[in-house]
Amino acid sequence: MAGKGGALSEGIIKKIILSYTYVAIWIFLSFTVIVYNKYILDRKLYNWPFPISLTMIHMTFCSSLAFLLVRVFRVVEPVHMSRTLYLNAVVPIGILYSLSLWLSNSAYIYLSVSFIQMLKALMPVAVYSIGVALRKDEYKSNTMMNMVSISVGVAIAAYGEARFDSWGVILQLGAVCFEATRLVLIQILLTSKGITLNPITSLYYIAPCCLVFLTIPWLSVEFPILREKSSFQFDFWIFGTNSLCAFALNLAVFLLVGKTSALTMNVAGVVKDWLLIAFSWSVIKDAVTPVNLIGYVLAFFGVAYYNYSKLQALKAKEAQKKAAQGNDEESGKLLENRDSGESMGKRVESRD
Repeated sequence: MAGKGGALSEGIIKKIILSYTYVAIWIFLSFTVIVYNKYILDRKLYNWPFPISLTMIHMTFCSSLAFLLVRVFRVVEPVHMSRTLYLNAVVPIGILYSLSLWLSNSAYIYLSVSFIQMLKALMPVAVYSIGVALRKDEYKSNTMMNMVSISVGVAIAAYGEARFDSWGVILQLGAVCFEATRLVLIQILLTSKGITLNPITSLYYIAPCCLVFLTIPWLSVEFPILREKSSFQFDFWIFGTNSLCAFALNLAVFLLVGKTSALTMNVAGVVKDWLLIAFSWSVIKDAVTPVNLIGYVLAFFGVAYYNYSKLQALKAKEAQKKAAQGNDEESGKLLENRDSGESMGKRVESRD
């Protein structure tokens, strides 16, 4: 018995260590991509303020690697998808994803890393509001009050921002809205039809679409400026490692959600945000005011309560499923007993 208990304890310990390892990998890569993008785009650092071009480099790199993993090395199987489904579902999601990446990368030119993370706390508000508008989520007054508390917290953080830039805030809020709409549409257009895409197959189908769509604004906004800068030489080391980190982050998402849960990633995201705020303040020397922190703490508690509510709802749903399965099994046993009783009765009658 002791040996079995010891083996079980050892297995649990290994599972906990692996879970924390996946969380640490995801936090490190997410942290690295955000700081790396800020370094490249910021005029005071690497000074390459071309967010569309950077996003297109990421999409080219990710779609190429995804093609190799899906078609050549067959690490994952492609999803069987008709052309109609691709045009009606994947293309709109791809367009929203490209807009979200474009605007969020653009915000790094105008805002500090810490303030951007504070604005990203509005993501649950946007997802819930758009879900209600598109009739994917049910309106609940207590949930809406929670969303209001998050919004108030972010508004206080914005009021206390030392380097407030209206255009940067508009860009980041636009990115949040497009990303939230994308997440809701994935549920409506793909998940509801039984189609699930992991990060590799997502990149395989969506990254080429993003690349094509981003070419349109790139030709009119950034290409003329880049063409005039004849002195610019493509830095394969900087953009190659940056793109590799972006691709690795997608794999880390697959690993984290697959081995733990989406809720774990949400909790890890809160830890990552606090680390980024601390890094932005201590290393990049971005100003973080007391009003900033008070607002973000309020938003943080709102997001934490939202995640807790989602966890409780999931537990209740699982309990209902188990109860329904138990009732089905009990009904099946009763029918089986009744049938066996009837057959026994018939045998007795035949003997008589």
